[in-house]
Amino acid sequence: MKLAIICRPFVFHGGIETATAGLVTQFVRQGHEVHLFSTAGQQEMPGVRLHRLKVLAVPSLARILSFALAARAALSHASFDVVQSHERTLGQDVYRAGEGCHRAYLEVKARRLGPLGRVALRANPSHRALLCLERRIFSPAGTPRIVAISRLGKAEIHHLYGLPDSRVTVVYNGVDQTRFHPANREIYRAETREALGLGQAAWVVLFVGSGFERKGLGPLVEGLALARDGESRLVVVGKGDRTPYRRLAGRLGVADQVVWLAPRPDVERLYAAADAVALPALYEPFGNVHLEALASGLPVLASSRAGGAEVVSHGKNGWILDDPENAREIREGLEGLRQAGDRWRDTARAAALPFTYEGQVRSLLGVFRSLRPR
Repeated sequence: MKLAIICRPFVFHGGIETATAGLVTQFVRQGHEVHLFSTAGQQEMPGVRLHRLKVLAVPSLARILSFALAARAALSHASFDVVQSHERTLGQDVYRAGEGCHRAYLEVKARRLGPLGRVALRANPSHRALLCLERRIFSPAGTPRIVAISRLGKAEIHHLYGLPDSRVTVVYNGVDQTRFHPANREIYRAETREALGLGQAAWVVLFVGSGFERKGLGPLVEGLALARDGESRLVVVGKGDRTPYRRLAGRLGVADQVVWLAPRPDVERLYAAADAVALPALYEPFGNVHLEALASGLPVLASSRAGGAEVVSHGKNGWILDDPENAREIREGLEGLRQAGDRWRDTARAAALPFTYEGQVRSLLGVFRSLRPR
């Protein structure tokens, strides 16, 4: 099959980027001819034909619109069996809603703003452009098939845009089950903890993700403080403005319990060093961190507002928060994970085993076959 995939540049250590890299690689391994349409920052990939789009970098409105226009222009010069976009663009056979609905995200964000902030949010030209593209994709005459990455995402699309069930298919992400493995604990745990200044006996919670506000870092720090356990440590890995969260940790007296790290390509070593993973997200279409943690044999403190909670079993391989903004509930969840110790290691690993890139590609090929011939 000759396949075109449209996406922004991805690296090999971010959650959504790692998932995209694994998916593209699996298509190639199965013998498909893959053409990747991205921007100048995209790295070459073995077996993939890369088409770099000329896109304006700033302002954000220009970047959004120029990407959509450049993708449409580039695709007009070639013929493909299927065009799948991971971005909100102007024309594709399949749209993979990996970021959920922008409309839903804005509704969550607006709830945390005052009246003037909500007005500014609604008036923001970049948000308006993304909403316009999204409405076009989900319109009756829009993209023929939509792929949601969780049941939560599918329900959200139905609720906000009224799409018929036949147009939306849930296809979960895959995870690299060799890279993320419980055996890494014996290989990397001691040396990674030593390098990060973590005591070998400390109970370590790992938070992985950029976009600290959306992923619930503030309530997590508050929950850590409520636990009043000076031996626990929180390792935060991601991009974003750390200043307000450092100040929060300082005010709550846990500044010396939080370790701050930039994104790094060897995140599997951090999972090996941790005892649990926490992602109390306020909005998260899926969150590959859930799968990476489970594959590594770690229990997960998950949010009911995250699609990734669908792969977590409360009280068996993790803890699901009804209200991820409630610091007391987070404290209770952290205490539950700590009391479980290593008892959930095997059930965590077992929960991740069905989520392979092979299975993801198999499901997507089923979606492709349902399309009308070009």
